[in-house]
Amino acid sequence: MTLKETAGRTAVLQALYEEIGEQLKAAKAEQAAGMKAARQEHGTTRIEATLPNGTVVAKVTLVAPQPAAEVVDNAAFLEWVRDNRPDQIKREFVTTVREAFVKSLLKELTAAGVPQWVDQETGVVHDVPGVRMQPRAAHTRTTWEAAGPARVAEAWRSGALAGLVLPELTSGGAE
Repeated sequence: MTLKETAGRTAVLQALYEEIGEQLKAAKAEQAAGMKAARQEHGTTRIEATLPNGTVVAKVTLVAPQPAAEVVDNAAFLEWVRDNRPDQIKREFVTTVREAFVKSLLKELTAAGVPQWVDQETGVVHDVPGVRMQPRAAHTRTTWEAAGPARVAEAWRSGALAGLVLPELTSGGAE
């Protein structure tokens, strides 16, 4: 392939990638909203994804994660760490808490479901200032059937998805 052909191919693929990306973003938002509504109305948290002919290619699950611990007041958090875990302070021109400790502590607080830390040596329960439990947005997860992607590709090649997905790119779609 010549450089000019490669440049043309790259431009076409980039344009398709951008269009598909925008369409996918919109479809995922619509799907998440629909799944949230279905959970509220009927308790539904999982649905099969099918091709127009009814072939199941994946399962879509509504994931509603628990709130996660997040540092929201760095100064208060730093002061608490300085007082209770000074070994986790990294001193430079600016005093900061070691990232590995922040990650570990937030994971521990998330698992506990409250912004409290238990000192394993003393048994003292500390309210950790500057940290609160933040709700996390529900989202959907797609779990493919083993042959799902191949079946989608075949449906695309055969024209079975014309009018369903990016009709402007498929035969039979809008001009």
